[in-house]
Amino acid sequence: MTDTLDATTAGGPVSPSRSVFRPLGSEEARIVGGFWAHKQDLNATTIIDHCLTWMERIGWIGNFDRAADGTVADHHDGIEFVDSEVYKLLEAMAWELGRSNNSELDRTYRSLVSRVAAAQEPDGYLHTSFGREGQRPRFSDLEWGHELYCFGHLFQAAVARLRTGHDDLIVDVARRLADHVYIEFGPNGRDAICGHPEIEPALAELGRALSEPRYLELARIFIERRGRGRLKTTLFQSSEYFLDDIPVRDANVLRGHAVRAEYLAAGAVDVATEFGDAELLDAVKRQWTNTLAARTYLTGGVGSHHQNEEFGSDFELPADRAYAETCAAIGSVMLSWRLLLATGEAKYSDLIERTLLNAVLVSPREDGKAFYYTNTLHQRTLGSEPVEDELSERAEASLRAPWFEVSCCPTNVARTLASVASYFATASSDGLQLHQFGDLDVATSVNGSPVRLQMRTLGYPFDGHVSITVEADDELELSVRIPSWAGDAAITIGGGTLAAEDGYVRLRRRFDPNEPLLLDLPLAPRLTYPDPRIDALRGTAAVERGPLVLCVESTDLPAALQVDSVSLRTGSPLRETPDGASVSIAITEPGSAVWPYGSSPSADGRSETTVELRPYFQWANRGPSTMRVFLPLAGE
Repeated sequence: MTDTLDATTAGGPVSPSRSVFRPLGSEEARIVGGFWAHKQDLNATTIIDHCLTWMERIGWIGNFDRAADGTVADHHDGIEFVDSEVYKLLEAMAWELGRSNNSELDRTYRSLVSRVAAAQEPDGYLHTSFGREGQRPRFSDLEWGHELYCFGHLFQAAVARLRTGHDDLIVDVARRLADHVYIEFGPNGRDAICGHPEIEPALAELGRALSEPRYLELARIFIERRGRGRLKTTLFQSSEYFLDDIPVRDANVLRGHAVRAEYLAAGAVDVATEFGDAELLDAVKRQWTNTLAARTYLTGGVGSHHQNEEFGSDFELPADRAYAETCAAIGSVMLSWRLLLATGEAKYSDLIERTLLNAVLVSPREDGKAFYYTNTLHQRTLGSEPVEDELSERAEASLRAPWFEVSCCPTNVARTLASVASYFATASSDGLQLHQFGDLDVATSVNGSPVRLQMRTLGYPFDGHVSITVEADDELELSVRIPSWAGDAAITIGGGTLAAEDGYVRLRRRFDPNEPLLLDLPLAPRLTYPDPRIDALRGTAAVERGPLVLCVESTDLPAALQVDSVSLRTGSPLRETPDGASVSIAITEPGSAVWPYGSSPSADGRSETTVELRPYFQWANRGPSTMRVFLPLAGE
């Protein structure tokens, strides 16, 4: 890389200076209706304010006020990394302001930025838990202090502001802090890393957005320092937990703490892209491939160990013990998006869709005022209603909780929903690419010529009809992803059909805006069988409908019946419902045995009924219930 770098002031959360696909900015791609507009509106009207209200109430924002007036050492609310939640909220607000230009939100945003900025030290350092008299020294606990992790989220908040057309106070705060970090940890600084990766992709994006090569260089330094056992371990947290056991470019699969692993891999792609490091990029592609093949849940969620929030071994994917943290799913989307931009391969968009619609959207409750931190695929006991004004333990909430003692997921959901349009479309030197489906307007340029595109659906992901119109003066190539689950679905235009190649239908022509492209994606429910090496799921099947994973919820079963009493009649047809499927199930009546084993197989069941399966992301919105994604097979 040269010593100069053109600033990338558009493109959403990620905007490489070189890539196969160019991401579109918030002014170029906008969700205008339908399913995703509802989710974005819920975020704008409820989730963002919910996060702000809670962090004001429990003092996490007040920490910055006390840091500014010199009293925070006497009273600090929350654990060491609660600063990062304020920064993620600022990022969500910035993306939302770029989307909707809400004047009241703008006033709230500016006030919150001023309170954060007031806590910054003269040399640029900014953290409410370290460095003052009566607090631990700066960078004295790199394993658990999360200082650099918090800085990374502040940098990403500044990037959101830059990418939505503003170079103002939060950007100035980020510049000063990034310069401080460069002095402390750069080529002439301390040879150290943070216990929780996050600063790596954040530095890369800040460097891109500000045209500052030093920040990209520091991201590269942090990536290369991994894997030499710098971080102190404990009885339960190994070097693998910290991703400090082997160099990033030598790893074959994502491992250790799932969120840390996804964030680190995302930063490695950023570094590989900017420095033209093909070996590093190939390493992350290999890790992504192997993780998808053996360490990913059907929903796209990752992380099967509650202890340490970690990946398990290959094929260790128990449904009833799935941790599948919401933040890890968001990290997976971040990683897959970067790999898509770098390679142009449709498989990354496939995983983004699966993860967003299932592993991410399951977190927020329908009213936007409670969230799942962890996301099981099998709930055996009825959940308990959380107290709406009390904190919950993050992994113990059997129903969505309003806030957690470690509440990283709600703010992560907020920033993701506010910027979700960035994952739908890209551009290249000679065309446009559509990766996700929804009601979307695109206004951009291709090779200097203006292009407008409209995509409309009849209710995707519940309806598979998609219509696309393109208005452009010149010939261009339009690429439309055909999901891997959609079989041989094709684009129809002008009476002809075009099939996908390598995951995309590609059309090169001068488009007529009066001649829409039509796509009908098959949404008939289908059975999905687990790999037999997943011991916990052997002899079961799940039902999917289009991009949605379905589940059985006790709310839809006969009275007092729980999901562990039902089996799937494999010979029975799956019938499509408006948003799911119905299927015949066998019901095993509870017995009076005192020993759950026997010398002969148990009966398939004593009765049969039909049950409706609903989208997994909707479960537990109708009160306490049991739930199951993978159902035992009862035979014909």
